[in-house]
Amino acid sequence: MIPTNAPQIGQEEIEAVKKVLESGILTTGLGAGPKVKEFEESFAKFVVAKHAVAVNSGTAALHMALLAANVRQGDEVILPSFTFTATAEIVVLAGAKPIFIDINPQTYTLSPEAIEKAVTKKTKAVIPVDLYGLSAEMKIVREIADRHGLVVIEDAAQAHGAAYHGKPPGFYADFACWSFYASKNMTTGEGGMVTTNSEEYAEKLRCIRTHGEREKYTSVMLGHNYRMPEMEAAIGCVQLKKLPSFLEKRRRNAEILSKRLKNAQKLELPKEPRGFKHSWYLYTVRLKEAEASKRDKIVAKMRERGIGVGVYYNPPIHLMPFYRKFKRHKLIETEKASKQVFSLPVHPGVTTKQLKFIADTVLGLL
Repeated sequence: MIPTNAPQIGQEEIEAVKKVLESGILTTGLGAGPKVKEFEESFAKFVVAKHAVAVNSGTAALHMALLAANVRQGDEVILPSFTFTATAEIVVLAGAKPIFIDINPQTYTLSPEAIEKAVTKKTKAVIPVDLYGLSAEMKIVREIADRHGLVVIEDAAQAHGAAYHGKPPGFYADFACWSFYASKNMTTGEGGMVTTNSEEYAEKLRCIRTHGEREKYTSVMLGHNYRMPEMEAAIGCVQLKKLPSFLEKRRRNAEILSKRLKNAQKLELPKEPRGFKHSWYLYTVRLKEAEASKRDKIVAKMRERGIGVGVYYNPPIHLMPFYRKFKRHKLIETEKASKQVFSLPVHPGVTTKQLKFIADTVLGLL
């Protein structure tokens, strides 16, 4: 099976973990061991942020950002439904209400026009998601947020290496939240990071990460145990150095697929709009004017032939049993996309021969 995504782990990561084990420092009480600090500093430099706070998952990163922004019960948070469940989950965990809005059908990221229509007196924050590795329209999101006094929490879990008009994820946000899950462009196994340019927010995030403590056993605010272990941080330090080459290979693989599929009239290929730099976390195509049953038949046949095709995201969050009770605006484009998209492997481990096989299989099935 050619997996949709696969971690690229080598001997360097193994040696890095071994050194941590030999050191005897596996974690620290305040979550800032030597490897964690090294990883935070390196990652902050990579994404051009003043502060980076390492945590144990991307979900933790999102939850901490909401808590640091003082999102609480009675508040509303605007977000897309066309994303992974965690983006909405943490809003509910913070006690607030998720307000689902529609997407731009060309980019699959949230529609700025829909944000304006969804703002109420209760709106506290907006969470744009950089989906599939393509940034949301962050400058416009920032302008809308500033007009209405909203906090911007950018879900950059899939956007390592992406850019928007030359700016990295987080530039236009109060917080950017990252994931290092095993499938991501770089990994620590599990793990996440929050980046911010605010000293105040950074201090809050570090407290929240470890039970609200600034000093051991002295909580100054409500917190959680969201610490990143030293072994994960050690892997992250190695992976971050490899990330530029990973991104280069992903781009090359995406270009090969696009070239081979460009004449497939039934397919809409992924776009990289002018001013955007895609990180190619997922190469997502769309079966034009089709229902989910047709898409699912193609996906099933491709999997039978050893190609790990992914379907992200069906159902969208607002149609999941738990989330049906929350308010949503018209989500026409979200529901349509969820029935038509599927993602093909372009990770660094995919060979040119495999890419030809993937493209030929898609063309044959169409």
